[in-house]
Amino acid sequence: MALVACRNVGKSNPTVTVRNQIACYQRSSFNVAGKMHYSSGSASDQRPRGQTVVTEKIGPVITVGINRPEVRNAMNQETAQRLTEELSAFDQDDTLSVAVLHGIGGNFCAGYDLKELSQGSASLMLEWHYPRSCSDGKRRCLTLDSVSGYAVAGGLELALLADLRVLEESAIMGVFCHRFGVPLIDGGTVRLPQLIGLSRALDLILTGRPIGAQEALAFGVANRVVPTGQALQRAIELAEQISSFPQLCLRADRNSAYNATFDSTSFNQAMQYETDHGLPIIPTESVTQRTSLAVVLVEAGSFFK
Repeated sequence: MALVACRNVGKSNPTVTVRNQIACYQRSSFNVAGKMHYSSGSASDQRPRGQTVVTEKIGPVITVGINRPEVRNAMNQETAQRLTEELSAFDQDDTLSVAVLHGIGGNFCAGYDLKELSQGSASLMLEWHYPRSCSDGKRRCLTLDSVSGYAVAGGLELALLADLRVLEESAIMGVFCHRFGVPLIDGGTVRLPQLIGLSRALDLILTGRPIGAQEALAFGVANRVVPTGQALQRAIELAEQISSFPQLCLRADRNSAYNATFDSTSFNQAMQYETDHGLPIIPTESVTQRTSLAVVLVEAGSFFK
């Protein structure tokens, strides 16, 4: 019945909304490996045909869905280019604060499409592999991942581009690309050791073994683990919460943390960056928020309630 309902969503309304996707995911079943079970044709019936990336705005939040479920959302040249364009546009949109990246059809991303690579498209892969322009940690807006099913090989690297990751309990992560002689080329060897430490990173890189959501949480790759079918909804809720905070302050601190981790060569340099980018916010956003806080304290009582 759940699968029939998912198919009917696509037939009755050709525009797949996030609400439709959440409802269908929650009614579908997974096996222990994290692969969603669809009857024949259901994955394609519930999505707009011909769109490899699907976006939807929800107030200050935008969802960005990779839309190739028939290949577990493996990335090809067209999809990578569209994803780059969408994330770049999001970062320049003053009405948006947080993006939620997810995969449509039960998997986040299974890496680069090996079929395209085998057909001699390596040059395209090098040109458009992933949205590098949105991955330097100094972008304006924040990004969250909603991870279901497989986030492996380049899909793992894509997940690491985000600021926070919400994983379903059946999600699987891993450096599977080494099985096919494909190295990590989208920051996996840079970001993974910084997130989880060199020893753990080398364990995943050299063995190519899969890890589940709980191990990913223990390692620090995942920030939240939620029941299967709920990652997108929970990621949107988290994005809405984050978008309600003063954004200049939030972005300055996020960028400062990235700078201290990846760019600064000394403690003093990192401290100087924090000061230089934090102080200008105080006479603008901080003063405005202080006035608002004073009103709230008068009406509500204690700040610490």
